[in-house]
Amino acid sequence: MTWFTSGRSDSEMMRPVGIPSRQLNEGETVVLHTRTHAKALLLPALALIVLLVIGEIGHFWLPRVTSLVLWALVALGALWYVVRPVLVWASATYTVTTRRLVTRRGVLTRRGHDIPLSRISDVASERDLIDRLLGCGTLYVSDASTHGRVMLHDIPRVEEAQRLINELLNDSNDRAMRDEGV
Repeated sequence: MTWFTSGRSDSEMMRPVGIPSRQLNEGETVVLHTRTHAKALLLPALALIVLLVIGEIGHFWLPRVTSLVLWALVALGALWYVVRPVLVWASATYTVTTRRLVTRRGVLTRRGHDIPLSRISDVASERDLIDRLLGCGTLYVSDASTHGRVMLHDIPRVEEAQRLINELLNDSNDRAMRDEGV
């Protein structure tokens, strides 16, 4: 997870982030960039171990030709149960800027969802026992659109992300009230 704060230098702010700088509006900066917690990679890692064990057992107990066929099946299984989930994990990002929440996901077809901070009405988090042990959780972002509620699963340090978004919301509300002269 990459956290940016206003105390960062300009050179640190220029580091690569989840969305290209050309997609940022004038005056907009990235405050938080993250992806799903690495716990999403536990099942692919377990699948890889199981597939390798199956391949090794077949190598020692099956005839050579059958063993080669089994290794080919193990390779296909590794592509589907290991490589594909890792690519999906690596391609999904969540970015909070000073003006919006940006979600991007997809390997071949990229999908994105941008929610302006001004439309967010509530930010909540949920952490079960496993999430608390691993330091992640689910972030619920409610907005005034027809989509209603966006769930961001397995966000690392979810409580800090929630606090950060709430601070941005409060800052934007304070600015709006000052601009209206209230």
